[in-house]
Amino acid sequence: MKIAVIGPGAMGLLFGAKLSANADTVLIGHNPSHVREIQEKGVTVREGERTLHYAMKAAVNGECHEPADLIILFTKAYQNDDALKDSRDLIGENTYVLTLQNGMGHEGVLSRHVRMDHVLIGMTEQGSSKEGICSIVHSGTGTTSFARAQGTKGSETDSERLNEFCRVFEASGFPCSISENIRYMIWNKLMINASSSVLSGVLQKPQGYVAENEWAWSICRDLIREICETASGEEFEFDVQEQTERIYRHLNRAKNGYTSVYADLKYGRKTEADYISGAVVKAAEAQGKTVPAQSLILRLLHAMEQQ
Repeated sequence: MKIAVIGPGAMGLLFGAKLSANADTVLIGHNPSHVREIQEKGVTVREGERTLHYAMKAAVNGECHEPADLIILFTKAYQNDDALKDSRDLIGENTYVLTLQNGMGHEGVLSRHVRMDHVLIGMTEQGSSKEGICSIVHSGTGTTSFARAQGTKGSETDSERLNEFCRVFEASGFPCSISENIRYMIWNKLMINASSSVLSGVLQKPQGYVAENEWAWSICRDLIREICETASGEEFEFDVQEQTERIYRHLNRAKNGYTSVYADLKYGRKTEADYISGAVVKAAEAQGKTVPAQSLILRLLHAMEQQ
């Protein structure tokens, strides 16, 4: 099986390295010097007391000309279209594209490059942090789940193909399932991303501050409530009180932690706002609803990107 992992950040390095033990895997990046370092040094993965090393294939976008069976996207969500255009030779008639990225609403872009029934939407509970260009700490070992894009059906052959992907993930140390309810799971993950995570970024404070400051926490509660109300419009029911308590516990566990939105804004990078807060706003608008707290956070995120 041929797998291309586009985006050699912390998660891309993790999946690329571990999948390479069971499939012909290549890491695709846009920075030639970083790609060259991965080619020369491979990828080092630290897991507790263990340190594992993987010799890796790596290439700059556009250098690979043979179709892959599976492309996994770990770029920033807004880079998906350009990344797939640059890597168009990786896409053949039978290629599937899987996103394990933050947020929601990626399938529209992905379907410009492969048939909708070859678009796979997923989420992972794996965790990884980068120590260097080609070294990471593997910090979380939860389940990875995926499914075809909502509303699409495949043949029996297509279903077996998805099972093959799942088996390769499992063999590589990633517990994996093909979900019957992936959209619910993505809403569940969005519950934190589109509330406390984005608010921590806008405030440029660690996550614990959101729970500790009464004004920040009141905003966070409004964001959570609007996510629950919007999810219910897609017939996914979340209890507002349960979600509020869950996120409060999360913030206290990760009191000194910083989110990717925080880092993007601090270092002057574009955020994935349109796929996080923007996804909630877009879903609400499609239902004829207004989500004023989410809309304000989205505008603040874009304003801060342009500082």
